[in-house]
Amino acid sequence: MSERSTPHHGHDHAACIELFTRLSEYIDNELDEVSCRDIEAHLADCPCCTACMETLKRTVAFCREVEERPVPATLSRRLQEIVAGLAAPKPA
Repeated sequence: MSERSTPHHGHDHAACIELFTRLSEYIDNELDEVSCRDIEAHLADCPCCTACMETLKRTVAFCREVEERPVPATLSRRLQEIVAGLAAPKPA
């Protein structure tokens, strides 16, 4: 196992998963003060979650800055066909 993929000793990965479920709310300032402190405490000890949060922040900022454009009709139809195919029951 490489140094990069070695888990943190004594690190509670369940806390990482919990953080991921609330990260967008945290970034959007939608959580109460106690929840924010809990997340900040986790981020202080978890460089992986900190990197994820920073990436999400940059992604959100980018999405807010880009110009909104309509999706071409042919692409929209094709995406709808793909989604419908994924949702269709598979033959047994």
